[in-house]
Amino acid sequence: MHSGDGPPRSATPTTELTVVTGDRYRVERDVKKVERAILDAARGSLMQLAWLVDAETGENLAVNPDRVVMLRAVSP
Repeated sequence: MHSGDGPPRSATPTTELTVVTGDRYRVERDVKKVERAILDAARGSLMQLAWLVDAETGENLAVNPDRVVMLRAVSP
């Protein structure tokens, strides 16, 4: 989540992803594209991860599709 040290990195669409532990992550891309990346990983080979970009740090984020419980669009 954003720490309040300034504005988010960019004006790109952002999606909030919630995993089974309750942790939430904000990633770059609109919600439909994030959903597609997660579904593609879930249908891929065993233990395939969905690769996304953290909206606040720009770092790559690998997500286990079996652990995602909710997606929410947080910007256009």
